[in-house]
Amino acid sequence: MNKIILHLFFSILLVSTLTNSSALKHINKSSKSQQTFIPNPPTVKATSYIIIDANSDTIIAEKNSHTLKGPASLTKMLSLYVISDYLTRGEINLDDQVKISTRAWKTGGSRTFVKEGQYVSVESLIKGVIVQSGNDACIALAEHIAGNTDAFVSLMNQQAKILGMSNSHFTDPIGMPHEKQKSTAYDLAILTKALIKNYPQFYHWYQQKWFTFNDIKQANRNRLLWRLNYIDGVKTGHTKTAGYSQASSGVKNGMRLIVVALGSSSDESRAQDGKKLFTYAYRFFESHSLYEENKKISQTRVWYGKKPNIAVGVGNDLYITIPSGTYKSLKAKLKINKNIKAPVKKRQVIGQLEISFDDNIIHTNSIIALEDSDVGNIGTRILDSIKYAFHSLSSKFT
Repeated sequence: MNKIILHLFFSILLVSTLTNSSALKHINKSSKSQQTFIPNPPTVKATSYIIIDANSDTIIAEKNSHTLKGPASLTKMLSLYVISDYLTRGEINLDDQVKISTRAWKTGGSRTFVKEGQYVSVESLIKGVIVQSGNDACIALAEHIAGNTDAFVSLMNQQAKILGMSNSHFTDPIGMPHEKQKSTAYDLAILTKALIKNYPQFYHWYQQKWFTFNDIKQANRNRLLWRLNYIDGVKTGHTKTAGYSQASSGVKNGMRLIVVALGSSSDESRAQDGKKLFTYAYRFFESHSLYEENKKISQTRVWYGKKPNIAVGVGNDLYITIPSGTYKSLKAKLKINKNIKAPVKKRQVIGQLEISFDDNIIHTNSIIALEDSDVGNIGTRILDSIKYAFHSLSSKFT
């Protein structure tokens, strides 16, 4: 996952914007500077939270987002991440039949109500974990993949490290209270984004409101699925020590937000906290796609190259999050090396793109070559050596 940048406007009450830039697409050159008022984030019962634009990785608002907390059943998101990885690599299949062990059957807490000795498909067990938060289903899947839960937990912690969840540690697949089982709102937001981005083929299950197994119909505990029509996941959790927690996501006006809120005081306050945080972010901020991955932004000269000019752009889709109504006030500036010499390889970094807002640089991005340029023939090299000499001389006087 790309590194999450510092949040831009968390405590700002007044944002003054400047003139537009023709370097950004769809900008009206006649726009005037504006003023946009942004209130402080809402007061919520959750003891820590974070709101992130999943496309730009911008933190819109946060409170105690790096404070260690018990993750409760949000732990199951990491279990599901490991399961999704094994599915994607073909190590297991959705129609595999899993024999339910005595341990899985006896697991307490929220349950899918699998029965000892019963054979259940991987797909049904996954839905049991996602929709019903089934501890028994999760243990069964962990045993199916790794043989036992200790080995599965080792896989979980390895994946957490790879994802950059540097302040997290897990001791079981389901999130039971344990002094060493800790995470943060920040780390769980990283996990939420990875689950959505890396395994989109399975993500539709996270918006499923009901699941019936063994003739027992249970509802998804994420109340936001019913209250906000743009919410499509992800997971809730609760233990007496951790309180009520959620990792929720949704898309509105092309903007995908992730809200992780930990330690709410009740089931209802958890839902209210999530609604307040989503409403705040969507009302006062907006996300825009500025440049597309591997799409030409400009071109630059390559000295001594078979291709005298090559296309340049960005290596990943570039989104920006800004206060609502201020898009026309962004500025973009390309800084490209004017002394590039062949050979140039595709994706070679040759410059930088700076995005500014209110005279402050809010984002920088590498500019890369979008194509190769090998060394030209002898004639090209001789001619360019003459041109380059004049170029170097003129550069000293500019």
